[in-house]
Amino acid sequence: MPVYNEKDTVLEIVRRVRAIDLVDEVIIVDDGSKDGTREVLKELSDLPDVRVVEHAHNQGKGAAVVTGMQTARGDLMVVQDADLEYDPQDYAKLVQPLFDGRCDVVFGSRFSHAKVKNANRLNLAANKFLTFMTNVLYGSRLTDMETCYKVFRREVVADMHIRARRFEFEPEFTAKVLKRKFRLIEVPISFDPRGYSEGKKITAWDGVVALWTLIKYRFVD
Repeated sequence: MPVYNEKDTVLEIVRRVRAIDLVDEVIIVDDGSKDGTREVLKELSDLPDVRVVEHAHNQGKGAAVVTGMQTARGDLMVVQDADLEYDPQDYAKLVQPLFDGRCDVVFGSRFSHAKVKNANRLNLAANKFLTFMTNVLYGSRLTDMETCYKVFRREVVADMHIRARRFEFEPEFTAKVLKRKFRLIEVPISFDPRGYSEGKKITAWDGVVALWTLIKYRFVD
């Protein structure tokens, strides 16, 4: 769980995640928060199934996710944002295809038979365009490349060097999964988007970087 300046939501999302029977450990990576998040996280210090890792300064979501993957001990990993947009109640249907042996990676799709409430039209259009470009470049049939909910077996990332520091983690991870021919399926999820006034951090420039990332990793690793 990458966290940056989420003092108002982090305890609630941790509570929701821990309430799911499937969860054995929660890895929180505080990415140099400056709003008091680090102090709030101290309230979790006595929980045996929660580990907090601190970055000395802000490095970006990608860097925080990589730190979390390196810290995790489980065989299955779920990327979970801390802003309450994604609902941990979806975990059961996300991991079931992995338990059934039908795939190696599951993406939770916000746009596959799922209704998105209050979506920002520009963000929605950007997500759909980036997913379209993913399908063109990699021959996939995804509906939501930029989703936070990416669930995968440990061996998927065992020899995968992720260079992304910020939000380009999503396209880089997706590109490398597809190029390595891992079996990937999507599962519909619920989604409650928040706006920039509520702390959303991704920008238009991040979309440009994401597109370049998709193109770059089509030809290099």
